[in-house]
Order: sequence, then structure tokens, then C-alpha cells
Amino acid sequence: MKAISIGLLGLGTVGSGVVKIIKNHQDKLMHQVGCPVEVKKILVQNLHKSRPSEVDKDLLTSNADEVLNDDEIDVIIEVMGGVHETKDYLLSALQKGKHVVTANKDLMALHGSELLTVASENGCDLFYEASVAGGIPILRGLVDGLASDRITQMMGIVNGTTNYILTKMSKDGSAYDEVLKEAQELGFAEADPTSDVEGLDAARKMTILATLGFSMHIDLDDVAVSGISNVTEEDLQYGKQLGYTMKLLGYAHREGEKVEVSVQPTFLSNNHPLASVQNEYNAVYVYGEAVGETMFYGPGAGSLPTATAVVSDLVGVIKNLRLGVNGRSAVTPQYPKRLKTNEEKYSKYFLRIHVQDEVGVFAEITSVFAKHGVSFEKILQLPVRKNETSEIVLVTHRASLTNYDAILHELNDLHAVKEIKSAYRVVRN
Repeated sequence: MKAISIGLLGLGTVGSGVVKIIKNHQDKLMHQVGCPVEVKKILVQNLHKSRPSEVDKDLLTSNADEVLNDDEIDVIIEVMGGVHETKDYLLSALQKGKHVVTANKDLMALHGSELLTVASENGCDLFYEASVAGGIPILRGLVDGLASDRITQMMGIVNGTTNYILTKMSKDGSAYDEVLKEAQELGFAEADPTSDVEGLDAARKMTILATLGFSMHIDLDDVAVSGISNVTEEDLQYGKQLGYTMKLLGYAHREGEKVEVSVQPTFLSNNHPLASVQNEYNAVYVYGEAVGETMFYGPGAGSLPTATAVVSDLVGVIKNLRLGVNGRSAVTPQYPKRLKTNEEKYSKYFLRIHVQDEVGVFAEITSVFAKHGVSFEKILQLPVRKNETSEIVLVTHRASLTNYDAILHELNDLHAVKEIKSAYRVVRN
């Protein structure tokens, strides 16, 4: 019985996990696919680096051609990261008739459409379950489990670093910079955390989710993005008083033929299922017209959870290979891209405003909201001890983004308003 040979690009945290699972779960894989599965060659940058004991040093190479041009290799697994060089490697592999499994969210968010087209043209599979939410089978859930439904909304905590930071800030009352440093020391945050804390990592994942969930080609530039670096412990404490928990939330909503996709710090009502997702865990909440509400929850990163998703994709490729149906699973987007305008985007909003502590100020602020047809759901008014300043914390009823932006602009122009300290979207269950 011929073994399926794997070429592995990258041997970092996830790559080591892939090797470990293939080696230790060989009996399970044999049962699933009916033949042995072996790693034949592994591309690494440094041949002399210390490696885990389960990695055979004879499999290592620093020459990509030894992997991509080996006719005996059936499947390329890419876990090396990067975009431009990696894209060239995968295009080369697909054009040579090799199937590809990748965990590369950056690559798939930017060039997924091109790679999937090349895969289809060459009768190859290109699977990328591990590119979103690590070990959670969300992409397979959308493509297979919910294939017959019409998805109208997806909300996700898809970045473990920011969820860990916000959880610790909320529980301990700690400052952002303090928690970020702790997250870096524990390995939850990179030395350069920009991609995570500014929402870019989550935006790439939401691009992939929205494209699949809405069957519409969504580009990274279509996602409105803001991060958590300006969130303060005071914001979180006020949120608690009002019954909210803050998350960096990926949000994708379809209404009729139009969609919106965003990533931003958001206050969720405490009874929302996503509000209880803590620390480095990920979760994606999906609403379908037929199935109603579903939620996918689990570890969003880590060696073995992510490697599990990679090897599960590998099993899918091999099953297709044995059935002779590779390259037929990719479905091109069904609908042309139509994005909502700001007038069509509605939400509730949290605002924290510092104002002059004098008579008539609140009435002046209220008139700005009333002018744009926006009313209040909750209000807190508190004194600030210094500079004769009051603090107003309020939550609006639903307002269009157009009206909300106009309100912020007019509030900033009011003499009585010293500063808009913070402004966030609010989602209730």
C-alpha cells in the first residue's frame, strides 16, 4: 500500500506539532485514509538549530527545490508564514500538481482567491482550516456543516492575544501596557505585538470568514479596523457598571445583498455567549437563517491545536486523492461584492465624555443627539475632581454610522466638551 508523502515547509511551533501528530497518530491516520502517511522532506532556515526529538534530522533541507521538485511528494504543508516568497512556493507546488494545506492567514487573506483558482485549474486541493481560530473547525463548519443555510451574521473573538489582555485588564483592573508586558513574558504576545493589538490579525481572519460565509469575495481593505491600544481600565470598569464586557470583536453582517465587515473593541452585554470567552481562547458566533444561533469555541492558537487543524485538512486531501476528486471542492463566490454604506450600518454606541461642570451642558449635548434622531439607552453622570470637570457616560439606542460620526464631530466642536475620552460599539444579545 503506497504511503502518502508529505513535504513540510517550516518547522516552528506548528510544524513541530504536525510532525508529532503524524508520527504519534499513525494508527488513527491509517484507519481514516487507508494508507501510511509519512513526512518525506522538511524545509527549514537553519539546519543546525536544535529540534524536537521526534524530528529526523535526515529529513531537513534548507533548499526549497528539494521539497517542491520532488515528484514523490504528494502534499505540501505550509506552516512557515510570510507572504511573497511563500506565495511563490505554493503556486509552484500547485502548478506541479501537488496538493497544499496551509495555516497562513496573511497569505489567504491577501492572495487566497488567486491560489484557489490555480489549485482548481491544476486539479489540486488547497485547504486552509488552520488559518482561522487555530484548532476550531470553523471554516469546515461554514463550508460543510452549514452549506445549505444562508449565513447572515458572524461575530468572532479570533485573536487570543487581545482577548487575554482584555480579560486581565477587566479582572485585575490593570493598565494596558502592564498586561501587554505580562502577555509578552508568557509568550501570548509577540515582541512586536502590532498585528495583534491593532486588529490586523483579526481583520485577516474576518476577511477569510466573510468570503466563505457570505460567498462573496471580501478584500482585506473592505474591513474597517481599530485595535485595543487605547482601551483603558476606566473604560472597562464603566462597562461593568452598565452590564458589559469588552472584546476585540470581528463582526460580519449581511442584510439583503449588502455586507459590512469590521474589527473593533466592542462592549458585549454580559449575557451574550461571547462575553464569557476568556484569556487566550477564541470563539466564533454564527447566525444562519435556518439553523439560528451556533457558536464554535476552543483554543485559537498553539502547537497542537493548530497542528490538529492542519492534519485534519491533510486527511481531507488524502480522502479526495483516494476517491479521485481532488480540485473539485473549491467553490467560487456566488455573489458580487456589495458593501453597505455608512448610512446602512447600524449599531448602539458607548461614549465617555469630559465636559465643563456647569448648568446647561447636558441639555446642550442632548440637543446634538436629538438633532440626528439618536436617543439614549443608559446614562451615568459623575464628577471629576480636577479642573471642575464632569464625566458623562452614555449608551445610545441604534444609530447609523453616518449619524454617529456627525455627532462625534459636533460634540468635538462644542465649547463645553473638553474631550471625548472613548467611544465604542455596543452589541446586545
